[in-house]
Amino acid sequence: MTITIGLHVFDQVEVLDFAGPFEVFTTAARVHRRTHDEDLFAVCTIARSTTAVRARAGLLVQPDATFADHPPLDVLLVPGGVVTHELAQPDTLGWITRTAAAVPLVASICTGAFLLAKAGVLDGKAVTTHWEDIDDLKAMFPGLDVRTGQRWVDEGAVVTSAGISAGIDMSLHLVERLAGRALAERTARQMEFDWTENPRA
Repeated sequence: MTITIGLHVFDQVEVLDFAGPFEVFTTAARVHRRTHDEDLFAVCTIARSTTAVRARAGLLVQPDATFADHPPLDVLLVPGGVVTHELAQPDTLGWITRTAAAVPLVASICTGAFLLAKAGVLDGKAVTTHWEDIDDLKAMFPGLDVRTGQRWVDEGAVVTSAGISAGIDMSLHLVERLAGRALAERTARQMEFDWTENPRA
């Protein structure tokens, strides 16, 4: 069975926040294919429309699908970046709320935690985000148990990671959860990535 990963992209999304997890899951799928006659992971980038979004530093990204027409998802990944505009978009927040309720696993990278928090997905949970944004997350969402000094925090159905490159570590952790440690290790090796397996930074 193919596990479909929905990866939200938006104007001013941090490039490695989405590209890192994209690379992890697509590499894991490729590595898995070497010994299995099936597609393990499929990654779909999703935005409000299929108009190209401009990531931080100017990279143009063409979304695969929209909030209205993306395929059924098994995992929702919400990256960060400059999220001020997205936090003020009712359609984005509504989609995150609905999608999070319908999938077994939701994860954020960096300031994507602010979007999950605003959408009500993190209520009462332990979470983390980029070290620079820890104080703002605590101030804006005082009901959260915001953790410092952790690469990621796994709360079962919801996982949050610290900033930028930490999303790669977290995504390898998710590969381990979804498909086993051996595949996560082979994926990290294929990527020539020194995987920080311990969530504590």
